[in-house]
This record gives sequence, structure tokens and C-alpha cells, in this order.
Amino acid sequence: MTLDDLRVFLAVCRAGSLSAVARDLSCTQSAVSQHVKRLEKELAVSLLERHARGVVPTSAGRILHAAAADGLGGIDLALRRLRDLVRGESGAVRVTTGATTVRHFMAKAVVAFRQRFPQVTLEFQTASSSRACFDALAADDLDLAWVTIGTPVRGIEQRPVADLPWVLAVQSGDPLAAKPHADLTDLTAARLIRPPQASTSRARLDAALADLDLTPDGHTSVADWDTALLLTELGVGQALVPDLPGWRAESPPGLRLLPVPGLPPLSVGWAVRRWDALSPLARAFADMVSGGAP
Repeated sequence: MTLDDLRVFLAVCRAGSLSAVARDLSCTQSAVSQHVKRLEKELAVSLLERHARGVVPTSAGRILHAAAADGLGGIDLALRRLRDLVRGESGAVRVTTGATTVRHFMAKAVVAFRQRFPQVTLEFQTASSSRACFDALAADDLDLAWVTIGTPVRGIEQRPVADLPWVLAVQSGDPLAAKPHADLTDLTAARLIRPPQASTSRARLDAALADLDLTPDGHTSVADWDTALLLTELGVGQALVPDLPGWRAESPPGLRLLPVPGLPPLSVGWAVRRWDALSPLARAFADMVSGGAP
């Protein structure tokens, strides 16, 4: 087996599809399949189960996936650091994060970083959830992930940067708009727009509501916070969102953001494989973002 075999296998496990990986690698599905078959021949065990919608790892495949993700992650990190040492202040910093994170948390840091390190490339890989960020961080040649801080994840270190209070977004003409803040009883009566069911932020929010014995109406969920505000503008419901830095100077046009002091804040921050193994460039970018966060 080769390192390329293991990299392709990890990519297939993450995508759940041989054809998707073939498209990403600009090769044939047969070539992707050959990488997996070589591993299966070497190990004398089946690694993937094929279904109508794609593939999933077998129990043996899950064991190999966990070990390969840890091992290749460390190798990739070492190679990146060696390249940075050779090239000095050149190279790239690779970040995985949600769709709106750069706008709300990293805009000033991106500008400052580009001014300080003009020869360094900043690369952003969008992920749909913190869980997807963790998977990408473990499997790919990535430096940093910006995530909702959650339960410990094997092989990943999480570092909180900011605690974001929750706010209820309502239209300016909504009766709630006249209130200084939203009470928990207001949440019960609202048609809430919430994060996706499988997201860490949704899990944190649902747990907080359950602890308070609240069962709000509304089942609309969105992939990002800006879309939640848009749906509020369109009258779909009232968005329960974290108070992001980009909204603090003034509420988005046509909306009011009411603090919800009864809910515990949402913690966000960095996730990495190992802080002490970060390249100087990646650490510099992480520090710039952390220094500018609320």
C-alpha cells in the first residue's frame, strides 16, 4: 500500500462516493477504486460496503480510517512545517470553516495578514458544520478550523475564542421589536428559525431550551446565520441566532436583534490537530483572528 492509497481511501470515506472523489482528483472512478482494492488486497479484508447511494466503511474500514486520519494528519503537518522552514515566510495557510465565518470573524485579520505576509496564500475550504470541519481537519492537509466548540473530538484540540450571546431577530413591525430584550416566554410563542438539526450549534441550543423546559414552535432550519436573517426579513419566522460581530454596530436593515439573556452563550473558536505543531504562519493568522474577536 502507498500513502496515496490511504489518502484516496480517506477521501472516499468522507465523500461516501467513488465518483465524487474521482471528480475531485480529475481521474477515473476505476482509478479511485484501484487504490481501495490495493488496500483490501494488502489487508485481506473488505473496507467499503457499496450501496445504491454510495459507499460506507465496514467495521474494518472504520478502524483503518481512524488510524490513517491520525497518521496522515501528522505526516502532512510535518511536511508543511518543513516546507515553511525552507521557504521562510512563503507558503500557504489553509483554513476550513462555515460559509459566513470569514465575513463575521476574519475580515480584518485577512487584510492584516495579507499586509504582513504578502507572499503567503490564504486558502479557505467551506464546510457545512463543525463536524464536517473536524473531519476535514483530520483527513486533509489543513491547518485550522473555526468551529462551534463542543464535546472533545479524538485527535483534535479545541480552543475557545469568543462567547456569543443569543439574540432573537424580529421584523421592525413585530410587537416584540418594542421590547428591550426577549424573554424565554417570547421564544415559546415565536416561530423560530434555528440552525440545522445535525449542527453543534443546534445541539447546544436545543440542550439549553430543554434544560429550561421550553418547546418553541417552528421547525425551519438554515445552513448559515445570514440566511436566517433573510428568512426573518421575508416573514418566515423569527431567527434565534448568536450575536455575530458584524451585526453589533447596528441591526440589519428592517430587523431588530433582541438579546435573550436567559440562554447561555454559544462558544466558538479554533480547532487544530496540535497547537504546538502549528506552523508560524498558521499561528500568526490564528492569533490575528483571536485578537480581533469579541
